Amino acid sequence: MPTTDDEPHIQLPEIVVYATAADKRSSTNALGTAATLDQKFISSKQVASSDTATILTKISGLNVQSAGGISNLPVIRGMADNRLRILVDGVDSIASCPNSMNSPLSYIAPSAIDKTTVYAGVTPVSVGGNSIGGTIVVETAEPMFSTDSDILTSGEIGTFYRSNGDAYGANLSTTAANDQLSLTYKGSFAQADNYKAGGDFKSYTETGNAGKALAKDEVGSTAYESKNQSVDVAYKNGNHLLQGTYFWQNVPKELYPNQRMDMLDNQLDRINLRYKSELNWGQLEAQAYHEDVDHYMNFGEDKQFVYGNAKGMPMYTSSETSGANLKGIIDLTNQSTLNIGAEYQDYTLDDTWAASGNGMMSPNDFQNINNGQRQRIGIYGEWEKDISSDWSTQLGARYENVRTSADEVHGYQIDGQNNMTNQLRDSANFNASDRRTTDNNFDITALARYDIDSQKNLALGLSHKERTPSLYERYTWSTWKMAAIMNNTVGDGNGYFGDPNLRPEKSNTLSATLDWRGADDSWGVKATPYYSKIDDYVDAVQWNPMANTAASTQTANQYNVLRYTNQDAEIYGIDISANRELAANAWGYWNIVGSLSYTKGENKDSGSDLYNIMPFNGSVALNRENNGWTNQIEVVGVAAKNDISTPRNEIKTAGYGLLNLSTGYQFKEVAIEAGIDNVFDKNYALPLGGAYMGQGKTMSMNGEIGSGSNWGTAVPGAGRSLYVGVNYKF
Repeated sequence: MPTTDDEPHIQLPEIVVYATAADKRSSTNALGTAATLDQKFISSKQVASSDTATILTKISGLNVQSAGGISNLPVIRGMADNRLRILVDGVDSIASCPNSMNSPLSYIAPSAIDKTTVYAGVTPVSVGGNSIGGTIVVETAEPMFSTDSDILTSGEIGTFYRSNGDAYGANLSTTAANDQLSLTYKGSFAQADNYKAGGDFKSYTETGNAGKALAKDEVGSTAYESKNQSVDVAYKNGNHLLQGTYFWQNVPKELYPNQRMDMLDNQLDRINLRYKSELNWGQLEAQAYHEDVDHYMNFGEDKQFVYGNAKGMPMYTSSETSGANLKGIIDLTNQSTLNIGAEYQDYTLDDTWAASGNGMMSPNDFQNINNGQRQRIGIYGEWEKDISSDWSTQLGARYENVRTSADEVHGYQIDGQNNMTNQLRDSANFNASDRRTTDNNFDITALARYDIDSQKNLALGLSHKERTPSLYERYTWSTWKMAAIMNNTVGDGNGYFGDPNLRPEKSNTLSATLDWRGADDSWGVKATPYYSKIDDYVDAVQWNPMANTAASTQTANQYNVLRYTNQDAEIYGIDISANRELAANAWGYWNIVGSLSYTKGENKDSGSDLYNIMPFNGSVALNRENNGWTNQIEVVGVAAKNDISTPRNEIKTAGYGLLNLSTGYQFKEVAIEAGIDNVFDKNYALPLGGAYMGQGKTMSMNGEIGSGSNWGTAVPGAGRSLYVGVNYKF
């Protein structure tokens, strides 16, 4: 939205933000089909949510699969988690958890983001790789330098409060720099208690812990606490920039309403080294990074902790990731560039559950994944050319060699114990299998844009993309119900185990984007229909643990054990966004924006709908800006979810509508944001929220509450919440 001349502007010291000429080129903009959220927009939305993925839902076609308060998983056109590539300052993070709790976007607070670009479906190969659904590129701010040898200092401090869940937090950043050296510190924290739904959504209050009960409208296991810190040092010499960043995160507690476990500690340490140079032939970039993750799960305060003489079910996951990237953007002519690069990543995972008590969870530790390894080596080339004043093209190809492996495992049991849990049988079968796989994956993308006239353009895209299954999809091995339900990345309450013989997914996608705008940019409409045919899609089938074979009949209305399997699928739909200027008068600048999204996903082998497909949804917002004030009235509508995954017994949800209000005021260096989400305190279920596991005996499949199973209860959305935040730049 444009600003008015009367609007006050923030006055900062004179600074230089390092950016090479190549940074400003469109080498990876997907010919204008990518969507970008800038720092100003993200900053205005972080008051209402501490979850980066949730803020991205303002992009048409992007939704979230519910998880923890800062760890929701982005869903792009029906694809989520490992089907997306997520880059944070060039780093490929991997969720090191059997429940995908420490998702890549959970490692970056909204306050630390400068820009986020979302590539949906037909993604340039330069930002693709081992993904089939799209790419999210998150960037922090470029280092700042002064214009001379004098010391420049600048910074920012902010805080927020949200009424629902008594959530609060703060952020700080500060920079000291001269014309060659820049030093920046960033820190943030956020915490919240359980939030409340818009009304009673369950009929029980017990948690399984003596003296602890939750009200019928309280959404158990939604509390969290997170702390992030980073130190960045940059050195600039002419057209050369060398930058090093150390990032540290500590999450002492993040509870999960759709998982049987909670994250009670997560520590990440990351070192990221980057080099950029502007040369006479183009731009050269190099990067090396390393990160360590230590992750601990057990039952939080809303879930039963003691089972017999077993105090909890401690689960420890550790991982190491090392990577290196090399990229060159070559100016072939004034109308064409060549983007070439190579990437390497080595990932090691250990997932072990410590013995607890002297019953079924003893005497051994349970090795869920032992020395899991994934090694990726990739090369790519991407050519972009303006063929004429009307036609632009982008052609790219990527090859990746992906190797995965895992060592032998054992369960809690030892030889001679009762084998009712199948641990001895399953571990023996797994250890006898071939647990080393090499995949040769290809990514080919062709994009073309035709400028029909000065107001309309049409972009066409075609791609073939491949993804190697994750270590959790290939190397989890136990059919025992209590172990299987701890391996669940989708939050549906079921138990899962893997298959070492899973093949890579292969997706062929066709999309078109029509962008039509008024001659004076007073209105605009963008529509993107898309279709993806996916061979060897990793779905799941119900399993008979005792017979150790696929179930001959489907068991409905309960939680089951499922095994990952390759099947064929298709996903298609359309995303539409529009905007219209209404008036510019003494009352301010007025406009209206809206979006609509429809997605359909089907398993072609089983005939079932795919899991976690967002139903038809849309939003419309009336905006006003005047003299530093911004105001918005937003209406969100979501249709009923009736197309569900039959093997997973996915829960149907009713349609709903929400009203949200927000306002903001900026005066010189101070920005204030406030608003009300869900004004009418609507009680509704989240279509991608999964099965409610926020309280009770969550270790017990189909025995979660005193009266039996809690199956059929979906995770509800938050009720009315008032929020306010203030940010000061200096």
